[in-house]
Amino acid sequence: MIKHKAQLRPILLAATLLFAASALAASADKLNRETDKALQVFKEEITGADVFLSQAAGYLVFPRVIKFGIGVGAETGEGVLRVGGSTVGYYRTTSGSVGFQLGAQSKSIVIAFLTRESLDKFRKSSGWKVGVDGSVALVDVGVGKTIDTDNVKDPVVGFIFGSKGLMYNLTLEGSKFTKLDKS
Repeated sequence: MIKHKAQLRPILLAATLLFAASALAASADKLNRETDKALQVFKEEITGADVFLSQAAGYLVFPRVIKFGIGVGAETGEGVLRVGGSTVGYYRTTSGSVGFQLGAQSKSIVIAFLTRESLDKFRKSSGWKVGVDGSVALVDVGVGKTIDTDNVKDPVVGFIFGSKGLMYNLTLEGSKFTKLDKS
């Protein structure tokens, strides 16, 4: 029998993550359409985004990542890996956090692999975790600004945009990406 509220937190977090993951699960066609829309917003908001993405070895797009928390936080979303502009795989991102937090947020994420080596390492992994299997340099360009490709030297670069909600956190640290079967 569970005697303390603290014992309930991991159980509630797991149940919430399972519910959110199943609620967010989309067909391959729907996920591709949502990805196209997210990329369009990204390109409209950030000058030079289309050139930047065309120079990348590949890019991972999560059109909708949901984060929620009450003391314990969880984040999940599904995305598409594109190489040469074509979809080559589907992925889920998940992460958890503990600490003072209250609220919910929806955001979009684009992660660009700027070298073939970084893309290959990602694709060969069974579960790639930011900060363990590789680092992602977050670029804060904001709406209406420009990506300066001459100043981006990191092999993996992430962009968080379209944030909506009461919780704001610009980090990908601890996020895990796992491949999905959507065939």
